[in-house]
Amino acid sequence: MATWRDQVALVTGGGRGIGRAIARRLAREGASVCVNYLKRADAAESLVADIIANGGRAIAVAADVADDAAVEGMVDRVGAAFGSVTILVNNAGVSHKATLESYDPDKLERMRQVNAGGIIHTTRAVMTDMRRMRYGRIVNITSIAAMGTSLAGNAFYAATKAEAQILTLRFAMELGTHGITVNAVAPGFVQTELTKGTDEEAWKVRSQKMGALAMLGRIGEADDIANAVAFFASPDAGWVTAQVLAVDGGRMDYLGR
Repeated sequence: MATWRDQVALVTGGGRGIGRAIARRLAREGASVCVNYLKRADAAESLVADIIANGGRAIAVAADVADDAAVEGMVDRVGAAFGSVTILVNNAGVSHKATLESYDPDKLERMRQVNAGGIIHTTRAVMTDMRRMRYGRIVNITSIAAMGTSLAGNAFYAATKAEAQILTLRFAMELGTHGITVNAVAPGFVQTELTKGTDEEAWKVRSQKMGALAMLGRIGEADDIANAVAFFASPDAGWVTAQVLAVDGGRMDYLGR
């Protein structure tokens, strides 16, 4: 039976925010972790140093998930350091808030390349070894935006996350007979460096407003998402696949059908 100490995890966009919390949680469980990043080497390296200082095993690797060759190279580096990837967390993502009148086609294309294309590239890069081992855990970070929340300006972002959601289901079906599970976690509004910004007063107002939309009366923390990912990534979750779990405190502002 597989144990956490046998696991090698690749967390894309792992240097900051939700990805950072996920990488830290998987390392705490006992997995070896690759922290992927694109630009913020300092954040990724500081996380790796912290994991190692606490007795874990981790490396940081720069790669753009929209570039399939870069992804292949990253997976090779993980293999050389720790062995074959057994846990893939597709967390890397970008957003572009816009309306039909204001959207930027180039930014929309970049969102598609990262939010959906990145999942395709990383899954293809790890699936050969996972099939050989007849074991794998793939967790995609989508968004409740894909389920139809009413927050303005999220239509195009939501479309890319909806694509990620359907890829989760299709890949689960394609890879399931090889012992590979594919699931998704759809976060609600979570406090991160990006969502908080630098204006403390504006953040206080916004966080209270968003928290009021949830049944639990608060916004999420990155650890709330990491906890859900840890379940899907666990060796014990071998009969759970093709699931999309909303971790949103019970958000109530969904569009009607």
